[in-house]
Amino acid sequence: MPRHLLSAADLGVDAITTLLDTATQMQDVQGRTVKKLPALRGRTVVNLFFEDSTRTRSSFEIAGKWLSADVINISAKGSSASKGESLRDTVRTVAAMGVDAIVIRHAASGAAHQVAGWVDAQVINAGDGMHEHPTQALLDAFTLRQRLGNLAGKHVAIVGDVTHSRVARSNLHTLTALGATVTLVAPPTLMPSGAAAWAERDGFTLSGDLDAVLPEVDALMMLRVQRERMSGGYFPTPREYTIGYGLTRDRLRTLLAANPDAVICHPGPMNRGLEIAADAADGAQSLVLDQVSAGVAVRMSVLYHLLASGEGSAA
Repeated sequence: MPRHLLSAADLGVDAITTLLDTATQMQDVQGRTVKKLPALRGRTVVNLFFEDSTRTRSSFEIAGKWLSADVINISAKGSSASKGESLRDTVRTVAAMGVDAIVIRHAASGAAHQVAGWVDAQVINAGDGMHEHPTQALLDAFTLRQRLGNLAGKHVAIVGDVTHSRVARSNLHTLTALGATVTLVAPPTLMPSGAAAWAERDGFTLSGDLDAVLPEVDALMMLRVQRERMSGGYFPTPREYTIGYGLTRDRLRTLLAANPDAVICHPGPMNRGLEIAADAADGAQSLVLDQVSAGVAVRMSVLYHLLASGEGSAA
């Protein structure tokens, strides 16, 4: 495993498997009365979030504390960044305090890579703009593997706002590395430019027709429509989007009729009624809360392998 975790592409299949296997062991901690391991005692982890987050920041905080690390949370609104301080000055100031790791979320794509070049601390990308979110992809793979078993040969469709999704980009690498067949499904306006060449290079497929893909899949990963990142008319109306690409009650019936064991994921937060219906989000086939639970175990695994020996150790 590399010194930093900046991209899912940094991880080979052996490293991914090691992290997921360790996460299985870490998950046992969640069922204990005393949820503490001494692995990172004396280590300091800073969660530096320049974008709002509930699931990711909380799970990194819990993961660090359950491994006995000292965890400090810093948000942009409560830091000198709100006074105009540059990202470089902010992270170098934090690193100068002797911290061991910085978990960073930032609106700019490539921010985590930039930070890794500025500091000696180990850096974990918790989401950078529209680029990547590697720990989300790991927890998605972990959740799917728990329900479906070996992912080799399983068909996963990633559906929705692919253009703005860092989750989709990280999942493509992680799931294909584990042998899954992956199809990206999106309207033309929300499919990244150059997607066809990208698909040919990395071995996944593209579709603009969700109804045609539904009967073929073992898992659906519905993406949030990121309206905060949209500056133009990517689709006519929310209703039109739901009709074409939402996981409606009727589509849920079609999915389960074709494959009663099919499962549904969503990285959250969900736009209920837009990209996913309540029946799909809350039904027995939904893994949404399993993903949240897996987030703690997977991030414990990542912190452990990055920090327990002072260097990456899961190669």
